[in-house]
Amino acid sequence: MTALITGASSGIGRDIARELAKKGVRLVISGRNYAALKELQDEIGKNRVKIIPADLTKKEECYRLYDEAKKYDIDILVNNAGFGLFGKYAETDLEREIEMIEVNVMAVHILQKLFLKDFRKRDMGYILNVASAAGFMPGPYMAAYYSTKNYVVRLTEAVSRELKNEGSRVSLSALCPGPVDTNFNNTAGVSFALKGISSEYAAKCAVDGLFARKTLIIPTLTMKLAAYCSGLVPPLLLAKIAGHMQRKKGDV
Repeated sequence: MTALITGASSGIGRDIARELAKKGVRLVISGRNYAALKELQDEIGKNRVKIIPADLTKKEECYRLYDEAKKYDIDILVNNAGFGLFGKYAETDLEREIEMIEVNVMAVHILQKLFLKDFRKRDMGYILNVASAAGFMPGPYMAAYYSTKNYVVRLTEAVSRELKNEGSRVSLSALCPGPVDTNFNNTAGVSFALKGISSEYAAKCAVDGLFARKTLIIPTLTMKLAAYCSGLVPPLLLAKIAGHMQRKKGDV
């Protein structure tokens, strides 16, 4: 089997690559940090890892990545690339938010759709979208980020149901962790109030859930309960609770 992993230069993406490599999966890794990708390739083995650098804020780069990666007969797509941004919606940088929407939503949508078409023709394949527990609720002070992850969660759930309804053997999953100890915090400009899990643990849960064909993969009991309870709380109250928690992450 061969997997394409976006955002593989660090954090969850890098550790998913390591987990898949342990299972004998060949890898095509992508990201903007070529030096970090090269380090990962050297670690796992040049004969088992191909590198395709790409900037997924650009639509044409998403199509180019697909065109180059499909030559390796991809069986698993891991849509991991993404980042967050913290602050009051009226004050956060618009251009940075647009970039975030392009990576977190546009790139996920394009790559999922293109590879899904191929997988359906073969009636086999796995897609893992790295979302977040943020995808189950509104997120004052990270409004755009939470909205992008809501999109990824709902898209995954909807298309997964379509595949099951048609009896397809293609599997579609979303990883929805809570806080994870990665460079995400620095990029988003936040400090999480809850203790984060390691990216290694998140990656192991992701790979195990992927091959178990789980639609939603939620590491830790705490986050499972939070995701369940979010569906029971009225939306406006949920936004108030989430906003209170978010304010602990930074100066707003």
